[in-house]
Amino acid sequence: MNQRSLITSCCASIVLVLGAAPAFGQGAPAFAPPEKATVLGHLGQASYTPGSPVTVEILVDVEPGWHVNSRQPTYEYLIPTQAEVSLPPGWPAARLDYPEGVLETFAFADEPLSVYDGQFVIEAHTTVPQDAAAGSVPIELSVRYQACDDRSCLPPATARAQLRLEISTTNSAAPAATAGAAGAGEGRDGPAGDDRRESSGLGGFLLLGLLGGLLLNAMPCVLPVLSLKLLGLVKSSALSRRAVVAGSLATAGGILVSFWALAGAAILARSVGASVGWGIQFQQPVFVTALTLVVTLFCLNLWGLFEVPLPARIAGWAEAAGGEGLPSHFTAGLFATLMATPCSAPFLGTAVGFALAQNSGTILAIFTSVGLGMALPYLLLAAAPGAIRLLPKPGAWMERFRQFMGYLLAAAAVWLLYVLSSQVSRERLAFIEISVLLMALFVWIRHHSGKRGTWRLLGVIGTLGAIALGLWLAAAKPESAPRGQSNATVQRLIPWVPFDRTEAERLAAGGTLVFVDVTADWCFTCKVNERLVLETAEIASAFSKHGVIAMKADWTNRDDGIAAFLAEHGKYGIPFYLLYRPDREPLLLSELLTKEALLAAVRDSAAPQESLP
Repeated sequence: MNQRSLITSCCASIVLVLGAAPAFGQGAPAFAPPEKATVLGHLGQASYTPGSPVTVEILVDVEPGWHVNSRQPTYEYLIPTQAEVSLPPGWPAARLDYPEGVLETFAFADEPLSVYDGQFVIEAHTTVPQDAAAGSVPIELSVRYQACDDRSCLPPATARAQLRLEISTTNSAAPAATAGAAGAGEGRDGPAGDDRRESSGLGGFLLLGLLGGLLLNAMPCVLPVLSLKLLGLVKSSALSRRAVVAGSLATAGGILVSFWALAGAAILARSVGASVGWGIQFQQPVFVTALTLVVTLFCLNLWGLFEVPLPARIAGWAEAAGGEGLPSHFTAGLFATLMATPCSAPFLGTAVGFALAQNSGTILAIFTSVGLGMALPYLLLAAAPGAIRLLPKPGAWMERFRQFMGYLLAAAAVWLLYVLSSQVSRERLAFIEISVLLMALFVWIRHHSGKRGTWRLLGVIGTLGAIALGLWLAAAKPESAPRGQSNATVQRLIPWVPFDRTEAERLAAGGTLVFVDVTADWCFTCKVNERLVLETAEIASAFSKHGVIAMKADWTNRDDGIAAFLAEHGKYGIPFYLLYRPDREPLLLSELLTKEALLAAVRDSAAPQESLP
């Protein structure tokens, strides 16, 4: 394959994806997955007198081939079926009686699970107030559930129905009519569901993905990798327009291939019932260790300690393109995407969250749009290669610049080790760090041993052995539970407490504001928001003034309960911020948090309660 055919292939792939993206969305829902359960409400009689008991039967019909978790699931991370009955003001809260779950075995679970399938009834018991006036009053019913088949589970949804209860001076023993479920499009719960109902469809999310991918280039996670790409572009500035076009398309191709691989992994993981999310590969110590070793090798390469010899055919491509060659540019695109995954740019969370709740074609289309957004600067450079002249001319300064860029990547390696410190014990971390140093030592030995000889062979074997040692240490079974960063003794302006959803909902029902921060040590955006927004005197003072309870959910390591909580709100990545408010729906805040937005949310949410006598 020559340079022309490779460039043609890259262009054809990009055009093919652009043309196929709308087709992926055809037949895909513009909203959430279709409902797998319907709800009907039934009253025992046609009318009730003041002071009389009322029993509402909530009939739930689950689609054949599907089931929902029972009220008390087998595992804590499974989302239970939960009914809610909204009664007129002044009525006593309804008492709910759920049926016993049935134990069934499924392919994605080792133990039988407690579930409901087919049809089942939840009973709600209340009493008509003594001072209730005659007439008709509404009763709203909702059932939140998570539907699963034998292989995987869908994101949670809410089915709704409404009844009219007649109050009269005389009882009527005649049975009342059964009320039907709410209309289509009212099945999703929470703010994320509302957003989807107002969405203009797949096209809007494709645009959000494109913008989110473009903004990823400015996130701190990607900057060290962009330093490598900047060096390559500076080298290319002395070459022909053809070389600039080829290098830019190769980088864009690397980015797109990475996003297709991420989309494929998400589709595969979801098909077997595993948790999916943006950046969750950083929850695996083996992945973090492997990336640390790769980043360190890049550092050593920039410092001139080794070069990767290319096969003859690939070397021919490099010579034809000039400079670093197409494989180097393609690898830079792969590496940039890899480093971008722990960051969440504006619009990205909304697009990815929508995608991961849809079918496989939509997932692929959204991830492609994000990849195209991240690759857009390189595609524009390929379209206008003359812009490369705006960069400085190559010269002796490039060697010093190259070495300086190595220190930026070394900083990235230090950050990865910081992430690893929350996933493995201190002892194991120390040995992993030693393996990284050994790898660097053996690379240095190989570099100074000449082209042949025993020392060179020792350097090669030692380097491979150190890499294997580091990966083996990371994969070894932990001696104890991983220690989270939240357990460390750190001086905080805000008195954080561990996240407990039941306690948060109880506090909110009692009139207390509860702020939830889902974070992780590998989430760079989370740390920036924490330092610049959350842990500041203004926010701490506002939380104290309005009695806000701050809860932190640490997702550094795998936690299926947190993953389910995010999915329930239509999110599959972090940062994630939620404000529980008394007598109101929880408020979902932006991933890029600002002091002004958070202060306004707290003030507005606290005002109704503080104005009460």
